[in-house]
Formats: sequence, C-alpha cells, structure tokens
Amino acid sequence: MLHAVIMAGGSGTRFWPLSRHALPKQFLTLAGSRSLIQSTSDRCLGAIPTSRHWVVTNASQADETRRQLPELSDGHVLVEPCARNTAPCIALAAAHLLKEEPDAAMLVLPADHVIQPVDQFEAAFRRAAQLVDADDRRLVLFGVVPSFPSTGFGYIERDKPLAPGDAAYSVKAFREKPDRPTAEDYLRAGRFYWNCGIFVWRARRILEAIAQYEPEMKQLTDRISNTIGAAGYASTVNEFFPQMKSISIDYAVLERDANIIVLEAPFRWDDVGSWEAVTRLSGQDTAGNTIQGEHCGIDTRNCIVRSTDDHLVATLGLEDCIVVHTPDATLVARRGDENAIKKLIESLKQQGLSRYL
Repeated sequence: MLHAVIMAGGSGTRFWPLSRHALPKQFLTLAGSRSLIQSTSDRCLGAIPTSRHWVVTNASQADETRRQLPELSDGHVLVEPCARNTAPCIALAAAHLLKEEPDAAMLVLPADHVIQPVDQFEAAFRRAAQLVDADDRRLVLFGVVPSFPSTGFGYIERDKPLAPGDAAYSVKAFREKPDRPTAEDYLRAGRFYWNCGIFVWRARRILEAIAQYEPEMKQLTDRISNTIGAAGYASTVNEFFPQMKSISIDYAVLERDANIIVLEAPFRWDDVGSWEAVTRLSGQDTAGNTIQGEHCGIDTRNCIVRSTDDHLVATLGLEDCIVVHTPDATLVARRGDENAIKKLIESLKQQGLSRYL
C-alpha cells in the first residue's frame, strides 16, 4: 500500500517576518483557508487515508504539526533531532514504514508546495505507484515542464520513454541550477524538467539504495530501526541521527542509480519560494497589487501588501515593493531581490535580534 511521507522541517526564511522558527512557511495560510502543510495532506486523501500519512519534522515544530494535523495516527509525526537534509529524513521514514508494512511504498513530498488541480496530482502519483508495482527496482520522480528559464531549480534531462507516447521516461542526466543562458537553452530543447522533489518508491528499495551508496547512513538507520516501538527509541534517534551525513536524496541516491524514472507532471506546481509566490497564488488587482489584509493605497502599483490582526497598512506613491506587517515586526522591501531577505536574516542575527526570528 502507498503511504504519504511529508517532509516538513524547513524554515522558510524568505517569508520573514510572517515565517519564524517556531511557525515556518509550511504552517502559514498564504492562499485559501488551509495552511500549506494541511493542503499537502489534503491532496493525498483521495488515494491515501490519513492512517497512512506521516510527517517528518523537527522538535520545535512537532507540536504545531500535531495541532494542524490532529488526524495523524499516533507515532506518525517523526521528529528529527537536527537538520540533516532529505536523505536521512527519507531513511528515517522508510524505516518506520517497514515496521508497519514490509512491502510499503512511499509518496514523498515537501510540505510547503502548492499543486493544482488535485485530481491530476492524484492521477499522477497513482500512475507512479503503478510503475513501481510493475518493477519495484524503480525510483520514480516527477518532472515539471518549465514555464520560464528558471535559474533557481535543478533540472532533469529525460531520455527514452518507457513506451511510445508514454509520459514516463528514463533519466539521461541531472543538471544543477543553471545560469540564465543555459536555462534558456533547456527551455528551448523541450526535454528538460524542473526537479520538484516529489518521489514514489518502495521503502525497502530506497533503503537498499542508501545501503549501496551511503552505507554508513544505512548502518545508523538500522541502529534506530532496531528500537522503533521500544522505550529506548528517543535516545537512540538523538544519538545516531545527528551522526548521519547531511546530504540530499538526489546526491545520495538518485544521481547514482540506474533505475530512475521521471514522470512528466500533468499538474501545476509552485514551490512557494518567496513573497513573489503570493501574487501567483492570489492574483493581483488592476494596479498590479496583491493585497492580503486591511490596506488603503494611493498611487500604489505592483506591490505585495500583507497585514495581520486588523492592522491597516496605508501606502502612498509606492511601487514595486513588499510590505508585510506582523505584531512585532514589519518588512518593507524592494520586489525582485529574493536573496535580500536572507541577508536581512543574517544581519538580524549579527545585531543580536534573533528574538524576532
């Protein structure tokens, strides 16, 4: 049976000041009425009941995860004692799945993406599960057809289709985040996909691959697995998980293995990587503004304005800016410089203002 494994340990610093360490991006409601992590769980429900949903997160976010997803089964919120990237995260989840079901398959997906429409997403991961059922050596990942020459995503170059006219392909190569001219070449070529970080495979198979390519990680995972359900589990995780190499599943396994399949995604995908995503999700008015909350604007164009707690934000003669008000911090920034907020976060740390993070 297929299980949904939601990776939810991110910090979402580019959404500061709304996103904080204790309440990062995945817990925010940026469009609609459900938070990103709730929406991620919701879109799996057509084929995967909540009894087979899992979340991997960190200690500071575990309570909020349980509060937002109270329907999760006992023991299905897995707590990492420290951040170790996606390969250890997936290894930990796979070990838990195998304790419940020796032939478990995993749909692995980040908690903070937006995918629409849901029925096409469900059809896609059902198809991926069928590919794995047909050959359980396969590791299936989704490739999103690029809509612009992004320099912020990694790319997957497809090779031959599994069958004539099929949307599933063997993988020719993984490509790092490109420069602009290279990204434009990828877009023109028509055989490159954005790597959206959504995967389907057997839990047993991914652990076998980790054992092959990262044997020390597998040995540490086995130490943890031996104590799942026992009194010493928490101390074992705290001891051995931090010893694992911090490495993505892409580098650890996918770029090394020969049985990788990329399935062309039929759905729309947004990684919600910065405040610019709010405009894509919520739209804009005739002046190009995206407004969430109370706002009064005069001569205001192409701005993103978000306010909380019935606080009015008034703008006059403002253009191409981001204004985000929260009870204890307000951001006013130029649009278009997504890395600037990361610099701001570092500056807050250096100035001893980490209490606002």
